Amino acid sequence: MITDAIEIRGLEIDTHIGVPDAERAQAQRLLVDLQMIPRRGFDQMADRIDATVDYFTLSNEVVAWAAERPRLLIETLADEIATRTLRGYPLIEVSVTIRKFILPNTEYVAVHCTRTAQV
Repeated sequence: MITDAIEIRGLEIDTHIGVPDAERAQAQRLLVDLQMIPRRGFDQMADRIDATVDYFTLSNEVVAWAAERPRLLIETLADEIATRTLRGYPLIEVSVTIRKFILPNTEYVAVHCTRTAQV
């Protein structure tokens, strides 16, 4: 079985996030990856943008969603991005990974969530 997927990798977002107030005081740079399984296979899209994900528009929306308000947890942001993406685009499934560069002596901390459309 072949599964067609659309990916956005390493989308840079700036957001106020973190548990301590001091951490949320300044916007932090995070990297977001999205992997999306469209409702239609690529062979069924008939070269129409409305049959797929407009990834330019979606990437701008993710940046805007992240900037909407401060959050404590990157887990919350990942869930919000996944849920809103699934609601707004013709998808069966979306997976979101967020990387945060906060801990010393580490490359990054990451969270990952997957949400599936209710059929």
